[in-house]
Amino acid sequence: MAVLSSMPACAEDAPTEIPATEPPTSFIPRPSLDAMDAPRDYLSGQFTGLISNIDRFFGDDRHFQESNQSVLQLDLTRVTGYNGDGLFVFSGRAKLDLPNTEQRLHLTIESDADQNLSTDQSRTQQATTKRSTVQSIAAALRFERLYNERWHFSTDTGLQFQGTATTPFTRARGSVKGTLGSWHTKASETVFWFNTIGTGETTRFDIERLLSEPLLFRISSNATWLHDQQNFDLRQDFSLFHTWDERTALLYQASVFGISEPKTHVTDYVLLVSYRYRLHRDWLFFELDPQLHFPADKQFQTSPALVMRLEMLFDETD
Repeated sequence: MAVLSSMPACAEDAPTEIPATEPPTSFIPRPSLDAMDAPRDYLSGQFTGLISNIDRFFGDDRHFQESNQSVLQLDLTRVTGYNGDGLFVFSGRAKLDLPNTEQRLHLTIESDADQNLSTDQSRTQQATTKRSTVQSIAAALRFERLYNERWHFSTDTGLQFQGTATTPFTRARGSVKGTLGSWHTKASETVFWFNTIGTGETTRFDIERLLSEPLLFRISSNATWLHDQQNFDLRQDFSLFHTWDERTALLYQASVFGISEPKTHVTDYVLLVSYRYRLHRDWLFFELDPQLHFPADKQFQTSPALVMRLEMLFDETD
């Protein structure tokens, strides 16, 4: 809100003195506006902290990408049902804060990094398309910077090791937070080049709102473009996070997956409930995800799946 003020007139422009008048009572004085900043900032900080805690509890990619802390995440996943063969799938990633760099330089290590970029598959489908052994390991040096608590930027340059082959890769990611009335928003953009899959980019937009203290509603829109394939992989998620207590949380999610070529069409609908339980301290989690898939290649017939996951998540969270 702009505060109006009167400018002093020059002597030649004001031959007569105009008596001072009281400011209109409709204007809110500056001290009143300043007094509103503290509770607004407090509530915004509380909400942002809640979102960060939820993302951390579920091992969300946003926590890994935007936390300035060192993070180590190891997953052991078993999928049965839709396209699942019952094998255990191992994956992992780490981000290590390098000393004396003011949390701006990190060393990142990630399994199958070039397979984790597409948004056209659910977490379950990504697990079922992988083998039980890690196919490649990527190591990179990351520069990371946070501006005004709203803008986050990072860039990686490194090498991907697959068998006896060693290939370079690079990627950059930027995100910005905002508000839209009572909703909080976050937009992120990632551009990348891997020698194995070529050039591409991923766009993600999240809009979320706290319905009550234990309920957070989030709408996520994702699109990934690969130059070699010349098409967009599309994904739309509607998620409800329900925090039961400090050890247990539920995620209810409905997702739509699609592709833009030869024409834009749906490839799968997914309904899931994810039960997440903290087994030990702040680093050992068990997750159980019953799911219903309705894939286009099966004429959208119901295809159930069950995912069980044991996850170790180490960071510097108190």
